[in-house]
Amino acid sequence: MTDEIQQAPQTAGEAPRLRTIKSFVMRAGRMTEGQQRGLEQGWPKFGLVLEDGPRGFDQVFGRSAPRTFEIGFGMGHSTLEMAASAPEQDFIGVEVHKPGVGALLNGALAQNLTNLRVYSCDALDVLRQCVADASLDRVLLFFPDPWHKSRHHKRRIVQSAFAELVRQKLKVGGVLHMATDWQPYAEHMLEVMNAAPGYRNLAEDGAYVPRPEERPVTKFERRGERLGHGVWDLKFQRVD
Repeated sequence: MTDEIQQAPQTAGEAPRLRTIKSFVMRAGRMTEGQQRGLEQGWPKFGLVLEDGPRGFDQVFGRSAPRTFEIGFGMGHSTLEMAASAPEQDFIGVEVHKPGVGALLNGALAQNLTNLRVYSCDALDVLRQCVADASLDRVLLFFPDPWHKSRHHKRRIVQSAFAELVRQKLKVGGVLHMATDWQPYAEHMLEVMNAAPGYRNLAEDGAYVPRPEERPVTKFERRGERLGHGVWDLKFQRVD
């Protein structure tokens, strides 16, 4: 999902072709019965596709409401909790991992949610092709792949072009909320966002915010806390 662009090889007289560096790896995974049921029964109700292009989300949801866009929801536990606890808000989740998509859809069916929609593709493509400028109240990026090795840092989703793309899609006053359990990545996020125009860091100390109540704590995070691992939250607000 990274937005870094490289020029692909070309033949004489051919226009340059752009190749993006992906911030994710497509992993095969076994589907449980519940996940398969979620895909089969939930996708017709909650699924959206990139090929449909720009969407009027007021029409999709049948109302005008505060709107959250989540990049990479994993197995969907936090997304479900947020959507269930805030029925007055709408949530658009994007995830490439099919078992996670199935799990989220199965949970949405079980809880009879109506304020959730799902894409199963590259989130940056969705932002570019399907989301109107200045239409989102929040963009969430929780625990993205940190790409630990130096040679892989170019694959990190948080780069200057990502910050600018998200800024365009947020309303003025909207917030990009990121969280990571990898301190070097937190420092990278902070550096990128502090340099990005059109944002204000909402942390009182100009660094990280305390864990916001609206971000659910995952089992993975609780296990990490027991082991002494930290989590860093960053909130940046669009100011222009």
